[in-house]
Amino acid sequence: METKNIILELRTKKGMSQDELAEKVFVTRQAVSRWENGETTPNTETLKLLSKLFDVSINTLLGSPRQLICQCCGMPLEDSNTSRETDGFFNENYCKWCYADGEYMYHNMDDLIEVCVKNMASENFSSEQAYNYMKDMLPKLDYWKHYKYLDDADKFEEFKQQLIREFNDLNIEGMPKVTKLNALVGAYINLEYRLPNGKTVKFLDDNTTYLGNQLECEFGGNRCFGIAANMEFLLVCTYDEYGANPELVIYKKR
Repeated sequence: METKNIILELRTKKGMSQDELAEKVFVTRQAVSRWENGETTPNTETLKLLSKLFDVSINTLLGSPRQLICQCCGMPLEDSNTSRETDGFFNENYCKWCYADGEYMYHNMDDLIEVCVKNMASENFSSEQAYNYMKDMLPKLDYWKHYKYLDDADKFEEFKQQLIREFNDLNIEGMPKVTKLNALVGAYINLEYRLPNGKTVKFLDDNTTYLGNQLECEFGGNRCFGIAANMEFLLVCTYDEYGANPELVIYKKR
């Protein structure tokens, strides 16, 4: 689909007139009309505003001329899993697991490979094959090529270690010692807990990335511990396979 048709379709879905769209992205109605007639296309800055307004990537606005992949883990990027900057604009270089709230989530390639292999391994693709694939592919991506220039890894690692200490200081019976935290998107770990009064509640934001992990209970059985944290809180829960029957253990403000 061409840009002219995409803008028209997105505007129509929003129930906006050309005048209303023009006002929101600081152009004239005539400019919007020319876009939708195919006479011109928005400039880069206007595309950014349209991207944020319609909640789609610039790549989508331009008719998806490129197959985007995360430049940290290699995952194909779609609007639903593309990362954002702290101001809400899309960052079309990374997925939301690898870059969230202005922070790079992985500073150790082996840590990322370990997480990816768990998700990639299947009957038709062994863990060894997945490991070898990631080990070969990751160094070719921009993040790992230019890693040392991108971020203060020491500062972020210090924050992760502080969270690990705080989890271990909780001394929860049956929960093994926490040694590692991974990037976890809220939508995948936002379980619904039943309160004593019978009401159910979720504590996380589906669109936010947290640091956490899954830990096997030291008492055995199928019950697991799930942990998640950010700058504001620590959360510990238990659940059965696939997150069934979740129970909140601790939700603690930091």
